[in-house]
Amino acid sequence: MAAPEVRKIIHIDMDAFYASVEQRDDPALRGKPVAVGGRQRGVVMAASYEARTFGVRSAMPSATAHRLCAELVFVKPRFDVYKEVSRQIREIFLDYTPLVEPLSLDEAYLDVTTNLKGMPLASDIAREIRARILEQTGLTASAGISYNKFLAKLASDYRKPNGQTVIPPEKGPAFVEGLPVGKFHGVGPKTAEKMNRFGIMTGADLKAQSLEFLEQTFGKAGTYYHAIARGRDDRKVVPNRPRKSVGSETTFMEDLWRPEEIEQGIAAVLGDVWSYCERTGMAGRTVTVKIKYADFQIVTRSRTLPEPVASRAVLEQTSLELVRTIFPLAKRVRLLGVSLHNFDRREEAPTPPQMTLDL
Repeated sequence: MAAPEVRKIIHIDMDAFYASVEQRDDPALRGKPVAVGGRQRGVVMAASYEARTFGVRSAMPSATAHRLCAELVFVKPRFDVYKEVSRQIREIFLDYTPLVEPLSLDEAYLDVTTNLKGMPLASDIAREIRARILEQTGLTASAGISYNKFLAKLASDYRKPNGQTVIPPEKGPAFVEGLPVGKFHGVGPKTAEKMNRFGIMTGADLKAQSLEFLEQTFGKAGTYYHAIARGRDDRKVVPNRPRKSVGSETTFMEDLWRPEEIEQGIAAVLGDVWSYCERTGMAGRTVTVKIKYADFQIVTRSRTLPEPVASRAVLEQTSLELVRTIFPLAKRVRLLGVSLHNFDRREEAPTPPQMTLDL
């Protein structure tokens, strides 16, 4: 019997994407610590490498970032620009393979096992793609090349920025064994903390655990952890993955306290969500409201309806009923969000183009 074909997977990850776009477009920002996001409220959405040397990271509260780096320059996000650059980059990917799976605006998997250029080495494809991205956009990208998605993503982070790493099949298991479990894609901070409590610090520690123990301790994810600890990941690169949810949130300049302010905030934030539904003909059955208090505690309230949300009035009414469950307020609110999940296509809506995250 013929041996199964070894897949060639590339993970491309743009380097500090939002911040790099801002530095590209404004020469005055080059070489300076830059954060994309609001200075006084909200969180850092992206940080330049100059900012990262001070410990500034994405998802960090802006006030914390400013304390770490007094010279930090805050820039408002320009999503229309980021999406256009992302579209340019995705067009480059499609010159090599139709099997492109975007994860976000700034990263994607490519399956180049069989590629449109007939190039035998995935490392050469990754190098050529990165060079074209730099030439056409002025931005750098890092790449990971391996025989599965898990290892390709690990590899892309290994020589950032502007580098690439290859993990061949014979080196995959050993590569995994030497890494902290907190570095693994699919192992979040809470799961890593739980693993550490059981003495699972590295990939080698994870590999030493039985499948039965991992399933009992981590549920369905235990099967995945058992496989990746051995350098195995059979997930395919799936192009045009359907969007699973849509949401919008806003951080207010001043904390909200009165119930009527909260309700007005919910009504305002859900406009973007409903606009997406109208634009795409999609509708979700599960409505979720997110509340972040002034002390950064986050709570959510969700409700799954028997039918997809058919109007803005239904979305607003459901969202208001959910947020009213936190009344009377125990503390002030700094952020509100609304999201829809469990998508169906509304039959009466015109058929839109296939939705993907542009990359």
